[in-house]
Amino acid sequence: MTFAKKNKNDSFVVIFITTGSLEEAEKIGRGLVEERLAACVNIIQPIKSFFSWEGKLCQENEVLLMVKSRADIFTILTDYVKKNHSYKVPEIITIPITDGLPGYLNWLDTSCKNYSEEANQE
Repeated sequence: MTFAKKNKNDSFVVIFITTGSLEEAEKIGRGLVEERLAACVNIIQPIKSFFSWEGKLCQENEVLLMVKSRADIFTILTDYVKKNHSYKVPEIITIPITDGLPGYLNWLDTSCKNYSEEANQE
């Protein structure tokens, strides 16, 4: 089976974002797709998180967003999430997609807005 690889400048990422509620996850996920900052957002719940915060061990029930997007718009996506997230320091981390089904990667690419071309037109 042959898979297509994108060059480094056109790389794709999976972004993990946790939220404190399903409603918040849906709001952020829907907004990312509507703004074409993501091609797809999966919402996974419930998850139980253990973490250290301000010197204390915390345990929370959270909701996980698994976002598929392009690496070149990660900063814009991050800004959107921070503006719409209730956490002081939300988890927003990426994992590069190094390979994938060509048709899926093409769909992912065309589903996300090309912000660099838009900026060049202004």
